[in-house]
Amino acid sequence: MAAEQVGLKRDLRLRHMIMIAVSGTIGTGLFLTSGKTIASAGPGGALLAYAVIGIWLVFVCQAIGEIATLLPLPGAFNAWGGRIFDEAFSFQMTWMYFINWALTIPAELSAAAVVVDFWLKQNNNTSFPPWIVPLIIIVIMVFINLVGVKAYGEIEYWFSILKVCTIIMFIICGILVDAGAIGNPKIKYGMDAWHIDGAPFKGGFMAFMGTLVSVGYAYGGTEMTGVTAAESRNPHKHVPKAVNTVLVRIAAFYIISVFLLASIVRNDDPLLLNADGTAAGAPFTIVFQKAGINAAANFMNAVVFTSIFSAINSDFYVATRMLLSLSRNGWAPKRVGYTNSRGVPLFALAIVTAFSCLSLLTIFIGSGKVFGWFVSIIGSIIFQSWILILLLHFRFRYCWKAQGRNVNDLPYVSWGYPYGNIIATVIGIFCIGATCYLSISEGKPGPKPDGSDPKALSDWSDNRDAYAQGLLGAWFPWVLSAILFVSYKFTKGTKMVKAEEADLDTGRFVPTESDKADLKVTGPLWKRAIKFLI
Repeated sequence: MAAEQVGLKRDLRLRHMIMIAVSGTIGTGLFLTSGKTIASAGPGGALLAYAVIGIWLVFVCQAIGEIATLLPLPGAFNAWGGRIFDEAFSFQMTWMYFINWALTIPAELSAAAVVVDFWLKQNNNTSFPPWIVPLIIIVIMVFINLVGVKAYGEIEYWFSILKVCTIIMFIICGILVDAGAIGNPKIKYGMDAWHIDGAPFKGGFMAFMGTLVSVGYAYGGTEMTGVTAAESRNPHKHVPKAVNTVLVRIAAFYIISVFLLASIVRNDDPLLLNADGTAAGAPFTIVFQKAGINAAANFMNAVVFTSIFSAINSDFYVATRMLLSLSRNGWAPKRVGYTNSRGVPLFALAIVTAFSCLSLLTIFIGSGKVFGWFVSIIGSIIFQSWILILLLHFRFRYCWKAQGRNVNDLPYVSWGYPYGNIIATVIGIFCIGATCYLSISEGKPGPKPDGSDPKALSDWSDNRDAYAQGLLGAWFPWVLSAILFVSYKFTKGTKMVKAEEADLDTGRFVPTESDKADLKVTGPLWKRAIKFLI
């Protein structure tokens, strides 16, 4: 057992592993931001963006599955860098991934405040303090995490079922509405929305590039399967199963959902163009309304709120495990790595809770603005993590081969290597390059108005903030990563690990006879097919 694994409990079952990965991807990104994607890039641009990012993510997850099955460490892919590349690489990657999740928590808490504000406005309640909602959720999250990883897994499991059921219900309703079978009035939409003025690729190539970060944010979280591997009962079975089945489900849910949304809701629909961050302008709500479902906005707002709650639950889990990994590797104070008898890293939980209080900035700035600034940074960090995971996988295979080991000896072999990784790396470089290019070429504010026209001054101020937000989101992760890497490398004098000396054994999961028996596929074909799907 590696030092990083001491004190953790292997209490996550297969159903937890699969649903945790699903839960990490189906949330506010799909339910709310998909409308903005369609409005900006049109139906074709939106669908292409989700497909391109989806292909990238497929091979990222395959890379994670191969290494996490062999080395189920708490830091997951962040911990692998020190073993096969350079300790400074692992140092910067782990800290950046912690920052990603530490910022995601206040971002999601700010989104929760926005969602609740939708109901308050319906009841003309303007006196309710916006910080109350984040504070209540923070207290609940601390309690859940104090109980242990099993409680976390159970909560994620049931919340994920709710989200999956909502998506399935939407797909059925969407098909019926598009075909004109239901709705008031009954209109056969077909592919009409793909042929209106500006469609299918509204805004052209630049608009398509502009949607990539928000789509990446919508997919973000799938990679957490590698983190949960450290607390899986049988990583040799659970990690490959989670990686493979989740990919099929996510592809189906996202691609089919976006196709139906884009076919029914026009990209010039006023509700999409004037969306205020709540479910009222979400394309899912519009489709349910067209299906004749009363109170569709309230229903979707409730689903979005539970999705945010679920996402915050995952955020707390991953952020505490990243701090645990940092501590166990000597990159954070030793006390931070302390775990109690239930395997809960108490000091790490306290630090993450303190970070979550950044959401209370909503008192001074406003929920929507806080959420937007956080998302700009988080989306770019997600892209950075994905591209580095692929580079680590290339290096891992090189080290494995250099030590005279056979690929068939791996407990799980990713499919499509190396061509899939090459395709995914090209996509990743394109997405990151597009984000950086757009941050400096689009939306630069002109001279400040003299103030005689209040509206012009307000528009200039909004444009300036948006430009600064884009610059910060695109460049901050790379500048901070460079600082972390260079400073650690020169202060510690680290060197690149020789392929022949890479540690590919410490912390490997050694299955018991019971675990080996669990790997065997038994039963009739129909039962095995159902087990594969669920």
